[in-house]
Amino acid sequence: MAWIYLIIASAFETCWTFSFKYLEFRKISTLRFSNLLTPEGYMVWIPLLGYIVFGIGNIYFLSLAMKQISIATAFAVWTAVSIVLIKLTEVFITKATISFPEIFFLSVTVAGIIGLKIYSN
Repeated sequence: MAWIYLIIASAFETCWTFSFKYLEFRKISTLRFSNLLTPEGYMVWIPLLGYIVFGIGNIYFLSLAMKQISIATAFAVWTAVSIVLIKLTEVFITKATISFPEIFFLSVTVAGIIGLKIYSN
């Protein structure tokens, strides 16, 4: 079950990263009840809400995994899976480009994740 928790934590980390990307801290102070349901309000509070919810979910599931897997293995796998998910999200959602070297090194990362899964205690 710990490995499932790591995947969930990595998915939350990916969502947290993108909510952080779209969060504009300077606009939070301009948020008022009167503009809460306007398009401008949505662009402020939705990334803020995502930042909070995904951040808490990320840490919660990572901590559950670390109770069953060694901390070093859990952290390494969580980081690697998060990096792969972030890059895949960039490519398929935001239409970023990907080069052959990036594909190669992401594949090496995935191979490392598989190796840690196979040889961890």
